[in-house]
Amino acid sequence: MSRRLIASVFLLAGFIFLFLRAQLPVMNPDYQIQPVDFAKVKLEDEFWAPRLETNRTITIPYLFKMNEESGRTDNFRIAAGLKSGKHTGKRYNDSDVYKAMEAAAYSLRLRPDPQLKAKLDELISIIGKAQEPDGYIFTTRTIDPQNPAPGSGKERWSNLRVSHELYNVGHMYEAAVAHFQATGERSFLEIGLKNADLLVRTFGPGKRRAFPGHQEIEIGLAKLYRITGNPKYLDLARFFLDERGHYVNGETYSADSPFAIYNSEEYLQNHKPVLEQTEAVGHAVRATYMYSGMADVAALAGEPEYAAAIGRLWADVVGKKLYITGGIGSTGEYEAFGAAYDLPNAAAYAETCAAVGNAFWNQRMFQLSADGKYVDVLERIIYNGILPGVSLSGDRFFYQNPLESAGKYERSHWFEVACCPANVARFLPTIGSYMYATRGNDLFINLFAASSASVRLSGRTVDFVQETKYPWDGAVKILVNPSRVGRFTIFLRIPGWAQNQAVPGDLYRFLDRSEQPVKLLVNRKPVDFALEKGFAKLDRKWGRNDLIELFLPMPVRRIIAHDLVKEDAGKAALQRGPIVFCAEGIDNGGKVLNLFLPDNARVTHWFRPDLLGGVAIITAKAEAIDFDARGKILGRRAHELVAVPYFAWANRGPNEMTVWLPRTEASVRRASESGRR
Repeated sequence: MSRRLIASVFLLAGFIFLFLRAQLPVMNPDYQIQPVDFAKVKLEDEFWAPRLETNRTITIPYLFKMNEESGRTDNFRIAAGLKSGKHTGKRYNDSDVYKAMEAAAYSLRLRPDPQLKAKLDELISIIGKAQEPDGYIFTTRTIDPQNPAPGSGKERWSNLRVSHELYNVGHMYEAAVAHFQATGERSFLEIGLKNADLLVRTFGPGKRRAFPGHQEIEIGLAKLYRITGNPKYLDLARFFLDERGHYVNGETYSADSPFAIYNSEEYLQNHKPVLEQTEAVGHAVRATYMYSGMADVAALAGEPEYAAAIGRLWADVVGKKLYITGGIGSTGEYEAFGAAYDLPNAAAYAETCAAVGNAFWNQRMFQLSADGKYVDVLERIIYNGILPGVSLSGDRFFYQNPLESAGKYERSHWFEVACCPANVARFLPTIGSYMYATRGNDLFINLFAASSASVRLSGRTVDFVQETKYPWDGAVKILVNPSRVGRFTIFLRIPGWAQNQAVPGDLYRFLDRSEQPVKLLVNRKPVDFALEKGFAKLDRKWGRNDLIELFLPMPVRRIIAHDLVKEDAGKAALQRGPIVFCAEGIDNGGKVLNLFLPDNARVTHWFRPDLLGGVAIITAKAEAIDFDARGKILGRRAHELVAVPYFAWANRGPNEMTVWLPRTEASVRRASESGRR
């Protein structure tokens, strides 16, 4: 064979190789675990399905109504030239409109709703008109560039520590992506992309250096990257993260200024580069949004050092700064993390937004690692940290979530800073995506609820149906139906609370050990299972109508805190399954802060379909201490304690409440003498 012919053959082979490679999909880095699309999960239970319907029919329309009444929506109309007037409210109020739109878009994916769709179309049109020609959108400055709202800076981007310019549009990106996924329409997405392209032209290496004072845009940019595949958006998210810890960004303020807290680099998580941070400090919501953004960069850019950094931060939070409810951020003055083990109850801030951000973060940690400990924390947050944020009626809210009340704290119909209502509203429709996940030929079942879904596992469709009365009952049945018989693995989460572990680590522990075993059956036959990172691994050949049965024992458990949590010394909290309980005055003769529950007191539970929409309650033989007006003890008497789920408290008006019950009379005395109550 001649050299010319050989060269021609190699050249032809090279062309064929390049052609074939061009036909293959580009395999970009991503999370190893992918959540099942919540729109493909049909919830059929008595716990979640009614809540999602209340969210759709009550909460989301209520958000639109309050955004109108508070002037938030009019700010866009004024910026668009559709109405005359001045900017109303806070510089970050644009974000409340965007989050309500995101919630509506998610709800549309679950159920068509012409009224919600029409409202979104109207708002998108207004927002498009409010956007400036180069893509900039921030109603505070657009309405009056010479006199923007306090803290916004004199020029674009001039005070990003405070202005929330980037925070607002981060929420816009999330809403725009949600709308595109719900409708297939690009009207909102194009507004978001136009703004993001302006930021790409403005910020980055060799351009303007800055970071957002309130993190959020990193999450939004990662979502734009997923939709478009354009790496410039992910690069910008990483740039904003990497800018932190290197310089002061924006103005500083005098000690008597309302913005003085923004002088603190720890408050802004700017005290160290993000990869060097090991302790969770500063504003809790900002922190969890940042940690979520770091997780996205770790996965989507293939940068494991970001995952390692947030792993260290997670250990700090869960080991030293987590409330038993899953709430975080104990310092009310700055909505921030406090010192290690500083977890006050009556003064707890535990902002609802921080719980939502904590859920985002823990979900991403699971997706990076396939470790069930993150789902353990996630489940605690969902049931006990997020759900308390909205009333059973869907139109009253908590911003702060204290673990004790003297009877004056109650739900609000709205807030001047209204970030929390919309954050809960956008979380709830997506609950299905937290329940199931896939990885190649693996199916993860993380959370339990009567539901059905269909997934693809290595070229095979697998339909499955889950039957359960969880969280009130620990019996779970899962019917598995693959499109064809074959081998794949189902990872079934065995919650830490069913393994005598209250939380990962030693911040909380059960007072006594439960000897009731977890039982697992496949096709009615008991299965000996080994745990792999908190999951029972069922690797077998699956056929039509295979049945998994899981029995999680749900005795009432007493939880005690680490000795360094001084606020909880001598006290215990009650938990059954994933639910944390509290005592409310309305069920206990008007008072609960004078009660104690001895360790040997018998506790019972049952389901009350007539109470608070249907809940389990706990009863026990407690003791009550009677005080006179000056705090002198008058006597001691038996008391029939009634405890209800913490998420349902204050739905019957303000009254005394406590999560942590003293275990002895001495503990009640100390609490009374301290004057905290």
